[in-house]
Amino acid sequence: MLRTDLLEQLDTPTPWDMIIIGGGATGLGCGVDAASRGYRVLLLEERDFAQGTSSRSTKLVHGGVRYLQQGNVALVMDALHERGVLLRNAPHLVSNQAFVVPDYAWWERPFYGIGLKLYDMLAGKLGFGRSRILSRAKTLNMIPNLEPTDLRGGVIYYDGQFDDARLAVTLARTMEDLGGLPVNHMGVTGLLKDGDGQVCGVEATDSLSGEIRHLRAKVVVNATGIFVDSVMRLDDAQSPPLIAPSQGIHLVLDKSFSPGDTAIMVPHTDDGRVIFLVPWHGRVLVGTTDTALDAPAAEPRPLDEEIEFLLEHAGRYLTRDPGRSDVLSVFTGIRPLIRAQGTDRTASLSRDHHLTISQSGLVTIAGGKWTTYRKMGEDTVTQAARLAGLPARSCKTENLPLHGWMNGLDPRDHLSVYGSDIEEIRELIRHDPDLGRPLHYKLPYLRAEVVWAVRREWAMTLSDVLRHRTRAIVLDAAVSMDIAPDVAAIMAAELGRDAEWVEEQVRAYRELARSCLAE
Repeated sequence: MLRTDLLEQLDTPTPWDMIIIGGGATGLGCGVDAASRGYRVLLLEERDFAQGTSSRSTKLVHGGVRYLQQGNVALVMDALHERGVLLRNAPHLVSNQAFVVPDYAWWERPFYGIGLKLYDMLAGKLGFGRSRILSRAKTLNMIPNLEPTDLRGGVIYYDGQFDDARLAVTLARTMEDLGGLPVNHMGVTGLLKDGDGQVCGVEATDSLSGEIRHLRAKVVVNATGIFVDSVMRLDDAQSPPLIAPSQGIHLVLDKSFSPGDTAIMVPHTDDGRVIFLVPWHGRVLVGTTDTALDAPAAEPRPLDEEIEFLLEHAGRYLTRDPGRSDVLSVFTGIRPLIRAQGTDRTASLSRDHHLTISQSGLVTIAGGKWTTYRKMGEDTVTQAARLAGLPARSCKTENLPLHGWMNGLDPRDHLSVYGSDIEEIRELIRHDPDLGRPLHYKLPYLRAEVVWAVRREWAMTLSDVLRHRTRAIVLDAAVSMDIAPDVAAIMAAELGRDAEWVEEQVRAYRELARSCLAE
């Protein structure tokens, strides 16, 4: 269904059961849950699905070894359970990834070995594989480019890996399959209230056309991630801040820097954080940092010191030290951490989620992380439905296959993220063989994927395609700028746009992509 078809369904005389503000992990999790219970649910996203934090993660579905170290066993247990649920419900998007913690001191292997055995135990039957201690030779065999000087061995453990933006698009399509209405590029600019001062809907502005709509609902959910405070202030201008934003960046390197299939986990950096070097889509991701911010930004920028920090730490563990010229892309995200009294260190703040209901009935869900998105959605919808007096219906999402569910796909095939939709994409190519051509020899993506993104996944801008439907900007920001005119031309043919639209889209996109370079 095209976005124009979705817009036709917005204007209805009957109030929606639930309007969800925010199309990231949390909002989409709420949308799928509400739709699966049979509620009439509308989701509104100001920009594109997962355009903020939810497309800028380390691409891991994990329990969080660091949270275990902090003593937050409850969060780790929830996350490990949800990790297993997500693998079961979306095997085309989640895969098993091996990690090695290298050991350069005599005490590290037994210390981390014991901790990871506890991690295995907490995972129980939903574990991805048993951790074990490795010899020096075995460690180097698994990670041939690991720095060998003083290496004693390592500990291997297993966690999940996924494509965050593709999961977001999949959740939006799942919501649609279930009868819900996910709409991107539709921002909420105000809250509607009844005579008693209770929230009864939203004022929504189409970011593409400027058209304003007043949409009514029995309950409104604020699931806007790093921007939850902004929506809470629409409700109450004096609302105290809930979020303590923290910025983290990731560098993307060529696969030659770590050519094996095993990730590296550095358990303790100079600032006390965990750093990962993870193979992903034929590249190596290095991240992340932790920089406290005064306020969130829609398009955060990496700091020079953050880039240097990751390059230095990557160089300590790799035989080939990366420099700025080796960085193919930098992506920057902001964590929606819950503010706490008595600490200025965002690294120590909890990743638990926080659910609150204002006096006017606005339901706000904040915090959390991708791995626990489903549980956040369950908790939020249960409370929102009770508040709105909706019929009580149990959660269905723990055993709900997501759109495109398909087992047995090879995660190294970039088309695997489409799951059972692969055959329809191949049909596009059979009908028009030109769509089978790659967009660029340095990227895996085909022209057919651009057509598919517009026709079936509501892509409306060049950024939608090159950032979230494909991951071109992440895999190689410079190359993504090179293919921008061709991709915009394909989109224009699908959307009925003119040459002026193509020119403006390319200009805006290239300006954005330049901010992802490490120069």
